[in-house]
Amino acid sequence: MPRALLIGAAGFLGRHVHKIVAAAGWHVQPASRAGRVRVDLGPDGARRLAALLDESQPDAVINCAGAVTGDPAELIAANTTAPAVLVRAMLDHAPRARLVHLGSAAEYGVCAPDVPITEAQLPRPVGVYGVTKLAGTQAVELGRADGLDAVVLRVFNPVGRDAPPSSLPGRLVTQFADAAGRGEITLGPLGAVRDFVDARDVADAVLAAITAPAVPTPVLNVATGRGVPVRTLVDTLAAIAGFTGTITESANGSARSGDVPWQQADIAAAERVLGWRPRIGLHASLTELWQAAQ
Repeated sequence: MPRALLIGAAGFLGRHVHKIVAAAGWHVQPASRAGRVRVDLGPDGARRLAALLDESQPDAVINCAGAVTGDPAELIAANTTAPAVLVRAMLDHAPRARLVHLGSAAEYGVCAPDVPITEAQLPRPVGVYGVTKLAGTQAVELGRADGLDAVVLRVFNPVGRDAPPSSLPGRLVTQFADAAGRGEITLGPLGAVRDFVDARDVADAVLAAITAPAVPTPVLNVATGRGVPVRTLVDTLAAIAGFTGTITESANGSARSGDVPWQQADIAAAERVLGWRPRIGLHASLTELWQAAQ
């Protein structure tokens, strides 16, 4: 039975990855900062990580850990230092294992509207989160240059069951439930276009990445290839939740969104390299999110 070490197993995407990879017949060793098997990817945790790699002898390491909120020091530690520590530990203690690291569409930053984003797009992140995620991707690419079998799955906007409150869908579920179908909800600007991908499709991409005979490219987009106005997501989830109140837009948007009005991925490379395509639509993702929250 192949073995996978899953870091960040307790997180939103980590839980979905654990379920799908285990169902495919892999022995999954979950690890997180607060789980039964604890791992800290900071500099002080390098010794424990090395011991964990020696003990588990994984065929693949999946890194779903990271932070989307916090001050710059916290984001640097979680999104930049941690991948660098993991790459160094794998080169020393698991050089034959494949690393699959989850990146973010925030690494791309501002892109030309109406032009699907390929992996060749020059990254121009506009916020601290995107900058730190890009630096983490670059740490993985340096590991590849040193011989590590590694790939970054650049995940666009994941949505689905257990979406965290730090995400718009996760926050909306709470607001719609609290409003009991009535009242007024105020949100930031809803005119941006985003590529929303189901968390289960992300997990399927991870499974494809750890089972592919070879992954010759360092970065692959994981998305649907369809741009959706944020307002459409809000209206769809409102209809699913039975919310008939008023949704008001304010001028204050998400600090993470920055000045990025449009993002839509080109996913041809993931299909070509991994044989992967998304299978779950946005309505189904939001329905599962709402039903699970009840």
